[in-house]
Amino acid sequence: MPRIRARLAFATVGVAAGALLGIAPSTALLPAAPSAAAGACEPGTISFIPDAPPALAMLQADVVGSRATGKGVLVAIVDSGIDVGNPHLAPVVEGGVDLVGDGERADGLSDLRGHGTAIAGVIAAAQVPGSGLRGLAPDARLFSVRVFRGDDDESVEAGFGPSVERMAEGIRVAVDRGATVINVSMSDIPDDPGLAQAVEYARAHGSLVVASGGNRSTSASTDDGPRYPGAYPGALAVGAADAQGQPSDASIHGPHIDVIAPGQNVLSAATGAGDCVYSTDFPASSFATAYASAAAALVAEAHPEDGPDGWIYRLSASAARADLDARDDAAGWGLIQPYDAITMLPDASTRGPESPFFDTSASAVRPAPGSVVLEHRAEPFVITKEFALVLGILAAAVLGSLGAFIVFRRQRDEPEGPTLAETTGGLLTREVEAE
Repeated sequence: MPRIRARLAFATVGVAAGALLGIAPSTALLPAAPSAAAGACEPGTISFIPDAPPALAMLQADVVGSRATGKGVLVAIVDSGIDVGNPHLAPVVEGGVDLVGDGERADGLSDLRGHGTAIAGVIAAAQVPGSGLRGLAPDARLFSVRVFRGDDDESVEAGFGPSVERMAEGIRVAVDRGATVINVSMSDIPDDPGLAQAVEYARAHGSLVVASGGNRSTSASTDDGPRYPGAYPGALAVGAADAQGQPSDASIHGPHIDVIAPGQNVLSAATGAGDCVYSTDFPASSFATAYASAAAALVAEAHPEDGPDGWIYRLSASAARADLDARDDAAGWGLIQPYDAITMLPDASTRGPESPFFDTSASAVRPAPGSVVLEHRAEPFVITKEFALVLGILAAAVLGSLGAFIVFRRQRDEPEGPTLAETTGGLLTREVEAE
């Protein structure tokens, strides 16, 4: 399996490693195909890509900046660390902490795996000359909570791989350091009490955990079903959308999925380098989670009083979907739309998920299903309609005969003048001119 030291274009985490750990970063970050020169993603090569991230066009980035930029919101990234040396990230990272204990920087601002750095760039990358990269929430501030060194065999055997315990500890540390939004681009299959308590701790302190819904290529099981911490109440579980904004089968589906976000052809920051394009072959929920975290930061800035449940509701109720009244296990409530989430005015008629603000149980306009009973006997209403139809026909015949008689009498008695067709034509002409 390729290592971060060999190339920043991340390798897919093996299913065997996921089965061994019981947890794996939801990456599916395949070898990148950057539009810059060969080697652009490698450490030591500072190369920038001038194109803007394609996901921004799907996420209303052209208009949402007029309402919120993430200013005043601290986003914690519970991950492999953040390379603060990347020029996109140096201005936006406020610090961090290391929970791995592998001898790297105690402030969590190193990243041998490169995963956390890429997540950070999606959320809040600052613009630099020659690069089109910018974060969806460019004025948010980032805090690194380093909870694993890597998912390679060496890291796992040394005890520095991903673990549920460090993930839960990382969430608590993020809350205590004042994070409003906590990005967890990881997932686990078993329901762990310590992890559940960490998510509830965040919720109780006004922090929102945004977590990956899971990837088939990195999960110990490819079966659909809940993945944690995203499936816990108070967390936002995110699935990956493809380049067209549609839900991807590369993501785990299930009742835990709240929304989807772009996860393919992702332009972001690279460790020890500049820009890199990730996940070109198929979508990864890690990046979708990052975009959802950025959107949550925008909503939290605009509506701080709503709290975690309100932010989840806004992002879910405003998401783009074909049926406003229905969610499904692939797309949840749909593709996030940050501007719509900020500008929506929730009330009792708002369609979609259950609202924390109003009773929306009667908001769906779809009629309740019913059954039609056919009977052979004629109902009184049917008889009335048939009788009225017969009377109408007779009345029309009588009136028609009477009208013809009157016209005949008038033509015989009145002097000659303009014809009816001439008179009507004149009226139509005058009407058109008057308009």
